[in-house]
Amino acid sequence: MPKDSKKVRIARAALHFDEEPCISGGGGSGAIFFAGCHVRCVFCQNHSISRLLQGKDADSRRLAQIYQELIEQGAENINLVTADHYADAVVESFGYYRPPVPVIWNTGGYVRPALLQKLAPFIDVYLADLKFTDRETAKRYCAHEDYFAVAATAIREMRRLSGKAVFDSRGLIRRGTIVRHLILPNAVENAKRAIDFVASLPETPISLMAQYLPWGEAAAYPEINRTLRPEEYGQVQSYLFATGLDGWVQDLSSADASYIPEFNGCGV
Repeated sequence: MPKDSKKVRIARAALHFDEEPCISGGGGSGAIFFAGCHVRCVFCQNHSISRLLQGKDADSRRLAQIYQELIEQGAENINLVTADHYADAVVESFGYYRPPVPVIWNTGGYVRPALLQKLAPFIDVYLADLKFTDRETAKRYCAHEDYFAVAATAIREMRRLSGKAVFDSRGLIRRGTIVRHLILPNAVENAKRAIDFVASLPETPISLMAQYLPWGEAAAYPEINRTLRPEEYGQVQSYLFATGLDGWVQDLSSADASYIPEFNGCGV
């Protein structure tokens, strides 16, 4: 065991019931929200932790203890939310304790294959965002103009590492890759291209998300400073259903601030 445990900053560690049904299950997902994010989307719903770094400091030993505590509370899995920049500490934490439930790498998508390969012995499920599908959109709304090229390569690698999605008798995911796409206002074509990309991956489900709220710095971008219109979501849903892809869709009612967790350092 290392003498000096690597540090992390955590905003919340608690059972979470608002993930996809195959993740939340009946007991809830053991979600650990890490502070910081290098994608830096201007509309981030978790702005207080991704950009303002709200949270509490801990180390990899404490992180391992948190896994145990969440499992004792009934967690169906351990869900590591936006931990890319803490990968070394996460790997170190598994030297102290290996959870007996699936471990989920919940990522913004902008991650290099070398990091994924380092994590591979410890991760069962990859829950990856695919936010932007062209350079212009990415350049306007996040910190990386090359977002799609990097994320597409990363998601293909996640799919290679995990294999096809596997579910247990209760419908809970045990292994595999799920790709999430958050539909943005005035971005129907962006969403369609994201669906096309997921359709190119064999036996990989999609989660189509309608929960967009104009959060963070969105007020500075008039074209996304509103929620989705029903006709926008209808176009994207129809396109998805035509592909025959497996997965999940949200109702427009999910665009509600009450679904954003309270990042008060609980469980840390």
